[in-house]
Amino acid sequence: MISVKKAHHIIQDCIPEPRTVTIPLESSSRSVLAQEIRASFPQPRFDNSAMDGFAVRTQDTAGASKENSVELKLTVTIKAGSREQCKIQAGECARIMTGAPVPEGADAVVMVENTSGFNVEKTVEIFMQAKQGDNIRLAGEEIQKDEILIEKGTEIDAGAIGVLATFGFDNVKIFKPVDVSIFATGDELKDPGEPLSPGEIYNSNLPVLHNLIKNYGSPIIHANSVKDNPESLEAFLAQALKESDIVIASGGVSMGKYDYVRDVLFKLGVKEHFWKVAQQPGKPLFFGTAENTLIFGIPGNPVSSYICFMEYIRPVLMQWKGGRSPEKIKAELKTPFPANPEKHRFLFGNVWSENGSLFCRPTEKLGSHMLTSALNANAILEAEPNSRDLPEGTMISVNLLPGAVLT
Repeated sequence: MISVKKAHHIIQDCIPEPRTVTIPLESSSRSVLAQEIRASFPQPRFDNSAMDGFAVRTQDTAGASKENSVELKLTVTIKAGSREQCKIQAGECARIMTGAPVPEGADAVVMVENTSGFNVEKTVEIFMQAKQGDNIRLAGEEIQKDEILIEKGTEIDAGAIGVLATFGFDNVKIFKPVDVSIFATGDELKDPGEPLSPGEIYNSNLPVLHNLIKNYGSPIIHANSVKDNPESLEAFLAQALKESDIVIASGGVSMGKYDYVRDVLFKLGVKEHFWKVAQQPGKPLFFGTAENTLIFGIPGNPVSSYICFMEYIRPVLMQWKGGRSPEKIKAELKTPFPANPEKHRFLFGNVWSENGSLFCRPTEKLGSHMLTSALNANAILEAEPNSRDLPEGTMISVNLLPGAVLT
């Protein structure tokens, strides 16, 4: 049995280098950029109007007000997308729409609300004195050409997609997402919605793992419940090992009479790197490799399954696709933490901010079968082996759950 720290080191040494692929921009959400993105032109590309109104020379509006308007000759209308080259002279103005290029000679735009309006033919009354630069977006004021827009290794979200589209990127180079296969083993398992017979339970691990894996942007190649017999396991695993980057087995890795997963993996050529970690829950954790495929065997108890995914598999998914797993934080215990004298202890719990400091509280439901301990939890709290429970006021490590909000 190895320590949690040793297990992490072993897994880390087995993670392959990320691969890259170029995909359409519209398919890139939640992918990780494998290239540095630089501006191919300044933004804005040209001086343009920030408002609907009239492009003017500021000196022509001197002293203008509602009581003492200035009359300017209307020479042209410029709309967004216009390619017309035009110039205004002294005493002239141009009707201009938002986003339209500012004509040569103009150094301000007066909003239409501060004029006699668009329904004019030859002259416009200006009701305010304009200042140089009013309502004009200057070329390059947001981004200069060749400036870094998005760093390599950034996860693509809606904002990044918008910026990439703004600068004309229709395809992006990303780190290839990790293909994952998952299965749960146990003759007692039924899928939600099926009737239960005596001795049967619903399979909660597959839905939880499915949600977590999708949350980190990895496609799921296979997801099945597999019977507790070597033939069914071998048929599933032989295919999954060929087609997946990561295979996750939920259940079947302990020491029960019908726990066949390890034996079948060995038969299929999987190299075992460790089995059993000094932790609670999740002691019978298995990790192995077959060429570039990583295999995790996590216990079937639902809390063990969830916590082992967050502790060991999430960092692999993030790193293998070129990203970074969120770092753990420190928080102060508000209630005692039930430590284990020989094992690293993990418990669901809550962390919150109070007067600029972080505090946390573990769940009171301690059993590895008690998945309701995850309800309303926003974190996993942990403590190294300790002969005594950790008292209130102790600082401990906290691993935030996906979507966690600190209140």
